[in-house]
Amino acid sequence: MRTARLWRGLLGVEQTVIEGVEFDEDDEAVVAHVRPRKGSRGRCGRCGRRCAGYDRGEGRRRWRGLDLGTIKVFLEADAARVACPEHGPTVVQVPWARHAARQTRAFEDTAAWLVTHTSKTAVGELLRVTWRTVGSIVTRVVGEARALRDPFDGLRRIGIDEISYKKGHRYLMVVVDHDTGRLVWAAPGHDKPTLAKFFDALGEDRCAQVRLVSADAAEWIGEMVRERCENATVCLDPFHIVSWATDALDVVRREVWNTARRAGVTGHAKDLKGARYALWKNPENLTARQRAKLAWVATLNGPLYRAYLLKEQLREVFSLRGAAGIALLDRWRSRSASPSTAPASPVPPRTDPASPPRRSSRTQSSPTVTTLGS
Repeated sequence: MRTARLWRGLLGVEQTVIEGVEFDEDDEAVVAHVRPRKGSRGRCGRCGRRCAGYDRGEGRRRWRGLDLGTIKVFLEADAARVACPEHGPTVVQVPWARHAARQTRAFEDTAAWLVTHTSKTAVGELLRVTWRTVGSIVTRVVGEARALRDPFDGLRRIGIDEISYKKGHRYLMVVVDHDTGRLVWAAPGHDKPTLAKFFDALGEDRCAQVRLVSADAAEWIGEMVRERCENATVCLDPFHIVSWATDALDVVRREVWNTARRAGVTGHAKDLKGARYALWKNPENLTARQRAKLAWVATLNGPLYRAYLLKEQLREVFSLRGAAGIALLDRWRSRSASPSTAPASPVPPRTDPASPPRRSSRTQSSPTVTTLGS
């Protein structure tokens, strides 16, 4: 009894009788001979209805289980067929595997989880199955999950975006649920007809329940949302807003660089050109050399550093919640509208401007990124 319980735990099966376990020297694999318990026998593999027997099918069948270390594992059992009134002759349901699968539930669930964290190719190499088999497993697992739970149920706040794959030449349009963080829909393409497929699947009643839709500034997305979700408010997502702020910061940097270049301060212009990565990156990701360069910008070029602070303060807005975020956004709008943000004096009043150190300096301290309202 203890041995059977141990093997059920190792194989990851339930409602299953372990008849015996052997090592197949030809296949170099562990083979567990199993059968369903009495209460789960004679059921249709598709609908689970208890049915009369039809025939013995193809005899005994093997299902691939999770490996025991480096040794492959198979479950072997009879695969009889039953006469289902709805589906006709169908292979009997087994508790350790999904219908039409050649792998156990534990194996398929593991593969499906891994696919959400790495590529299908990597999963196939790890589990020793083909790329196509991984795709079939994902289809079965997702299909079962969708049958148990409607992914569109309760959608109120959604995000619409697109991602590129195949080196940027192909696109997927994705829709996420902001309240749960789940991916609820995806399809190839990034145009109006593709997005229309999502709203068609959502249906009129559930479209009317959507209250907020975040997306980029593409006009066709806004038009489609206003047409199909009349009660929804369209807003811009933080990623694109901060990206635009970074682009605006780079415009200021180029203006300062061009002014310095025209004024003949070539060394200063060269250092400004090399400061773009320090200005683009988040402060927590800066290298020691980039922190030193940012400190140089803060000391010698107030307008450019002010534009950098505006970008960072806008990023901070989206990390706050509620009233604090709204208050910071109001201050940001007031500061960004101030004429003092324009690069009025981009060249420091020095005949031999200081240059940032070419190597990391132990004595060079990085600037503290403060908000403009402080």
